[in-house]
Amino acid sequence: MQQTEVIVNKLKSWCQGEGINESHALLTKVPQNTEVAQIEETLQTIKCLGRVRVRGRMLDESTDQILGLCECREKLNSDMPNEVLTLDESTVWPIFITAESSSADEDFSVKLNTLLQAEGKTAKDVHALLAGSEPVPSPTESLIRAVSDLLDKAAKPATETGGFRRLRTFSGIVPTPAGEEQFDHWLEQAYMMVEVSECSPKEKRRRIMESLKGPALEVIKAVCLSDPDVSPEECLEALDSAFGMAESGDDLYFAFRLMQQQSGEKLSDFLRRLERCLSKVVQRDGLPGSNMNKARIEQLLKGAVGSDLMLIQLRLRERKENPPTFLELLREIRAEEEYEASRAKLNPSVRAVQPKPQVDHNHSEIQSLRAEIKEVKSMFTALSSQPPQDTTEKHDKGSTDRERDLKSQVWTLKLWL
Repeated sequence: MQQTEVIVNKLKSWCQGEGINESHALLTKVPQNTEVAQIEETLQTIKCLGRVRVRGRMLDESTDQILGLCECREKLNSDMPNEVLTLDESTVWPIFITAESSSADEDFSVKLNTLLQAEGKTAKDVHALLAGSEPVPSPTESLIRAVSDLLDKAAKPATETGGFRRLRTFSGIVPTPAGEEQFDHWLEQAYMMVEVSECSPKEKRRRIMESLKGPALEVIKAVCLSDPDVSPEECLEALDSAFGMAESGDDLYFAFRLMQQQSGEKLSDFLRRLERCLSKVVQRDGLPGSNMNKARIEQLLKGAVGSDLMLIQLRLRERKENPPTFLELLREIRAEEEYEASRAKLNPSVRAVQPKPQVDHNHSEIQSLRAEIKEVKSMFTALSSQPPQDTTEKHDKGSTDRERDLKSQVWTLKLWL
């Protein structure tokens, strides 16, 4: 009893020195080398204390333990316990307060200690006896726990919940209805979702089906009916087979090799157009992915008919054996385009190099060439039907030149076709 009074008096003096309200202060005895965080977490298991912060520590020479001065958010009263069980349930720390009703608690503590000594028991035995029956939480504690669980669920990062932007709707109806994506754009977003999202394959397949309707949804239903465990990648391949382009990889590669820069088109825009077509070629196995850089720069040099000067400045012909990647090439081209644009602004008399107009071999020109070919054939037929003559002397120069021109046009047409 005298020791308790000494500790309570020490608590009062300590509170005055630290400027702490005595009704919010308590003192506890803990073993040496006990961390401050451990003291705070242990005391905060007593809900009526609220948040607890350690304001000071001192060595008690009589017991060789640490006295910890703590400040609580809530006001202390006689209902609080006079000891606390540690988090690992290995020992009990006593609690001392300066409240007026503490005397009654101290009398009860003395009586309890006397009873335990008479029975040969300790406070640890009492806690072990009561550990089998958990106390029923109060309504306030239940509400706090429910709110805490809800906040934990809401605070989960997007990667844990598999967060990804929802796919736009695609039905497979032609022409594409308003509000729907073109199939090529939708397929790119779907492949990105499958590759980037960290959710399960089942969840990815569900998201794909949520964005489909009409004929597209019927295709996936048929695929899932034949194979309930179909992967998301196989679903996208089935949609690509049903609604994608029918060209093979070789056809796409041939079309890629015929691409040319359009009149007024920037070289960077032409490069991006090349890359879209080249990606489709690789997807359809028309070209190995390891050859993309080489094929890209070769077609850029061949098809950029209006940017010869820029190609020379970038020294792309000298780099064909060690071609740059798409991003490196795009960055260099854009830097050169911005440089030319800035020069044109500073000196209006210096005009940026404009792309040469591309020769458009349209259908009418091809028809006219075919007509000329027929004329040449008829001429050859007429000549072959005549008896052999000395053509060196009788054929005039104009007829020979005409035949030579028509032959050159025939070979030109064959090269175009």
